[in-house]
Amino acid sequence: MTNGAERYALGVIGELITMSSRKKRVIQLVISITFVALGVMGFWALTASKPEMERRKPPIPVPMVRTIAVKTGPQKVYIQGEGTVRPLQEIDLVPEVVGKVVYVSPSLVNGGVFNKDDLLLRIDPVDYQLAVTLAKAKVKDAESRLQVAEEEAAASRDEWRLLYEGSSNENSKPPPLVAKEPQLAAAKAELEADEADLSKALLNLERTELKAPFDGRVGEERVDIGQYVSPGQSLGSLYSTEAAEIVVPLEGEALFWFDVPGFTSRDGRGSPALIKASIAGRELSWTGKVVRTEGKLDERTRMINVVVRVEQPYAKKPPLVFGLFVVVHIEGREIAEGAVIPRAALHQGDIVWVVSEDSRLQFRQVEVGRIQGDEVLVTGGLDDGERLVITPLKAVTDGMTVRLVGEGAEAVREPPVVSSKR
Repeated sequence: MTNGAERYALGVIGELITMSSRKKRVIQLVISITFVALGVMGFWALTASKPEMERRKPPIPVPMVRTIAVKTGPQKVYIQGEGTVRPLQEIDLVPEVVGKVVYVSPSLVNGGVFNKDDLLLRIDPVDYQLAVTLAKAKVKDAESRLQVAEEEAAASRDEWRLLYEGSSNENSKPPPLVAKEPQLAAAKAELEADEADLSKALLNLERTELKAPFDGRVGEERVDIGQYVSPGQSLGSLYSTEAAEIVVPLEGEALFWFDVPGFTSRDGRGSPALIKASIAGRELSWTGKVVRTEGKLDERTRMINVVVRVEQPYAKKPPLVFGLFVVVHIEGREIAEGAVIPRAALHQGDIVWVVSEDSRLQFRQVEVGRIQGDEVLVTGGLDDGERLVITPLKAVTDGMTVRLVGEGAEAVREPPVVSSKR
């Protein structure tokens, strides 16, 4: 009995606990639904009280552009090119006689400086001095034999006149053999030959001393004291410092703008040029002149090589050293009326954008004289003071409204270099 009652009591308690759990869940669900409903009702109330937004069409954006003022007037054309400095004269130091070197000038080293007629090298002259002595002796002997032959010929002519005095042959000339003319001619020829040998011996003696043919520097030295040298052997290279030349490759159209002697100029006049280079940490410049073009057009590049000469390239310190890469500005013709504009302002080959007084962009076709680098020479189509657009725009139409920035900006050009398009 007792066990049955306990089981009954435990069952009642479990049922009560289960009912309490379900009641809690129902209460939580009711509370959650209530909060959600209150939120929805509040959102509807706020939405209903909010004023309705007015629809407006967004304004069309006006592009902002930078401009420069066009400045027209006389324009000097400069043609720019590049090249490497090379000597006007460069030779190999070569002996004309054989022998041992007994003297080498201190200037005969790589980079050594020398003046015209300076003694650079001497070959042992003893053998050549002896040859001169022997040649002089032979000349004296030949002179003596010629004198004897002349005396004998004179005596023979006198005997002829005495023998035929008063005869019909008195006024006639003696036969050549009687007058010893062959012997006299042979003696003269022998003297001339001996004198030629003496001249050759003296010349060979003179050639034992190798002297500088011009003011210059030593490019490379390949000889020293005690070395045995022979004719035709290269002992070093010398180059002149009296003048330098720069070969500047240019397109054929570029030669239209400046004078090249024998090519575009009939009076032999060449255009002046300014040579610029960076050396020893400094930016230096030299003046030069166009002197000629090279013999033919470069078949590979189709360019014409223009030669610019600079006098006394080593007069300034640091000098215009040979082998230096330089930029050359050739002064060309002057255009009576033109304007230099940035290349960024040119579109489609010959179109620019100009801003009118009412801030509208206008397309303008211009006449292009030359283009080079970042600059363009315009020979027609622009007026002084007009505002030229230099800002790149992706979408642009003729007559569109723009906003201006950069008022008063001016193009800087130093020097005014423009290139090859006619």
